[in-house]
Amino acid sequence: MKQQTYAFSVVLRQAALSDAECHRLCEAGCDDGTIVTREGRTYISFDRQAGSLESAIRSATDDVHSAGFQIDHVEMDLLV
Repeated sequence: MKQQTYAFSVVLRQAALSDAECHRLCEAGCDDGTIVTREGRTYISFDRQAGSLESAIRSATDDVHSAGFQIDHVEMDLLV
């Protein structure tokens, strides 16, 4: 199956992350995500390669959970 890059954001329940927590996410496989905190919410914006959008989201959320974080929801980037 051909790999494509899918863009989406995972919103954490935790408001802000320490440097150690960011490092833990990278070590868990989230190194293809950019961590941003704005308006009291922490987002990880992913550009993840996978065979399908569902696979991309599942693998990203599995990585976030394996790092010990809870997810509030997933947002899709707007298509322009």
